[in-house]
Amino acid sequence: MPGLIGKKVGMTSIFDEKGNNVPCTILEVGPCVITQIKTVENDGYQSVQLSFDEKKEKNTTRAMKGHFKKANTTPKHKVVELKGFISHWNVGDVITVDYFNDDPWLDVTAVSKGKGFQGVVKRHRFGGIGDSTHGQHDRSRAPGSLGGSSWPSRVFKGMRMAGQTGNKSVKVLNLKVVKIIPENNLLLLKGSVPGHKGSYIVIQSPDK
Repeated sequence: MPGLIGKKVGMTSIFDEKGNNVPCTILEVGPCVITQIKTVENDGYQSVQLSFDEKKEKNTTRAMKGHFKKANTTPKHKVVELKGFISHWNVGDVITVDYFNDDPWLDVTAVSKGKGFQGVVKRHRFGGIGDSTHGQHDRSRAPGSLGGSSWPSRVFKGMRMAGQTGNKSVKVLNLKVVKIIPENNLLLLKGSVPGHKGSYIVIQSPDK
């Protein structure tokens, strides 16, 4: 499932040919530079390494400067390896958003917004207790019993409890391509996409 690297710009809405108001997420996709091609003979597997978004040289390590110099490109912020490219590419080639011209649906992978430490009501959508009554101790948002007291005398793995919420890699499948604006490297997808504004996103084509 090859694809490209992008950045979330924000959300908007447009009207389709039937006059319906369609909510869309705006993504800045590419141009992505191929900085390395890994082969089975040299690396044990086959993949294409893509780089995206300009980065200042003073904030780049010497090792990465040399890596980007081999591809005749400037330092980049985001580097991602993708497997499954069918077309033959060379190091230094630039891939733009036009790569998705023939794709009606795309898959998106991004890191969701971090919510911090949250309780079970927000994290797992527990219902909680309704109206307070005598002896209720104001614990309407508590998780309740975590297991038996005599057996097994421990909490089972996977028990839904309070903890870190969000800030996880999320993949959304089959988002409809609404519009491609190649002159501005923009891609409009129907619906929402995980992550905050400015976060990096990997857009993949399920058909290529």
